[in-house]
Amino acid sequence: QVQLVESGGGLVQAGGSLRLSCVASGSIFSINEMGWYRQAPGKQRELVADITSRGSTNYADSVKGRFTISRDNAKNTVYLQMNSLKPEDTAVYYCNANLVVVRFGVRATYNYWGQGTQVTVTS
Repeated sequence: QVQLVESGGGLVQAGGSLRLSCVASGSIFSINEMGWYRQAPGKQRELVADITSRGSTNYADSVKGRFTISRDNAKNTVYLQMNSLKPEDTAVYYCNANLVVVRFGVRATYNYWGQGTQVTVTS
């Protein structure tokens, strides 16, 4: 069974920093794209940043220059370093990964989500 487990959320004052981590585990053959999304109350889930297996990154305009996504392929882990946090960054942050998994000896590609971690930024 494949799981994505996030950690690192919490409460921080505006201007502060947090680092989110997401570890993928289970019958994983390989990992394609990994990314972070967020959903604020009353709003749709939105992409924050993603990263390909080769390290190419993409960011939402609202976080460019403040957030950095990275990954450790050996550890099946993706990180999101969040600096200069603003109250509008408050949301539940979800890890997403496009994985090649092995089931009954067959490889297949699936999209997985983590359970989410709350980030709250106070003014």
